[in-house]
Amino acid sequence: MARANKDYYGILGILKNASSDEIKRSYRKLARQYHPDVNKEAGAAEKFKEINEAYQVLSDPNKRSQYDYYGSAGGPGGFNASGFDFGEQFSGFEGFGEFTDLFDVFFGRERPGHHAGRERGADLRYDLRLTLEETARGIEKEIEVHHLTTCPTCKGTGSKPGTNPIRCSACKGNGQVRKTQKTILGSFTQIITCPTCRGTGEVITASCETCHGEGRLRKTHRVKIKIPAGIDSGHRLRVAGAGDAGSKGAPPGDLYVFIQVEAHPLFNRDGENLYYRTKISFVQAILGDEINIPTLEGDATLKIPQGTQPNTNFRVKGKGLPSLEGRERGSLHVLVEVEIPNKISRGQEELLRKYRDA
Repeated sequence: MARANKDYYGILGILKNASSDEIKRSYRKLARQYHPDVNKEAGAAEKFKEINEAYQVLSDPNKRSQYDYYGSAGGPGGFNASGFDFGEQFSGFEGFGEFTDLFDVFFGRERPGHHAGRERGADLRYDLRLTLEETARGIEKEIEVHHLTTCPTCKGTGSKPGTNPIRCSACKGNGQVRKTQKTILGSFTQIITCPTCRGTGEVITASCETCHGEGRLRKTHRVKIKIPAGIDSGHRLRVAGAGDAGSKGAPPGDLYVFIQVEAHPLFNRDGENLYYRTKISFVQAILGDEINIPTLEGDATLKIPQGTQPNTNFRVKGKGLPSLEGRERGSLHVLVEVEIPNKISRGQEELLRKYRDA
């Protein structure tokens, strides 16, 4: 979390109205200048840390807006410093080749989460379309997911049953080896994933015949998803462990189900409320009546009082959608339009004239 009273604009040497490109250019310049592997002067490491902290806030529109309002304390919730992606920030440096090389040069190791040994399985996305009626009552859906699963023959080890892997001779079982690389900044020693065992520290002597040593197979499974009543487009549901299986026994990823609610032919939706248009005759508007209106649970009766004016909005409580937050159910709003006939009979005209002249 950022500490109070820090001038992030001053740290990056930019004006308060600086564009995102100006922020990025200044950050890259200062990061190269003050990185402790390049700059050995006292205080360079602390300066580099401040530069990264300032960029993390000012490069994010939401955090920048929060900082401009509250200052570097970040307001009641503060700033979350986790999840800072150095890969994105340094990827635009020119003259250093692939970013992996640059990250290795600066930090003496590979990027976090990119070790090729035992990796957590990938998260997966599934787009699910629902009708408005389904969201009103909440349902359980069964979907098909194509994902990597642990090999049932070798249980994810990749080795043929009855055999065991041996310790990697290249890295002595550590999963990492040292590599010296020359750059325009000088020679740097870095620690990389062992290319022989791919970071596991072990070498398979006999591969599983089912998965050919991969430890995983691609299969299709049916997964049941509980859809809560009142869900709307844009929400996502997480099914833990339903993503790809991890490699070499690592934990599986998760499945994220993104919801899209289809448009309804009768109702418009706004949160928990529904909106419906209907027409009545001018006689019904004058004398009053009871009309049938549709709801998500079937037809209901709406009372039209005498003298109802055109475009009157009637609210029917409890005929909307449930609330995900536990509030009371929404309402159905019925907009009544009064229909004026283009032609009337002679008898109707006489009655209307008598009404007018009365």
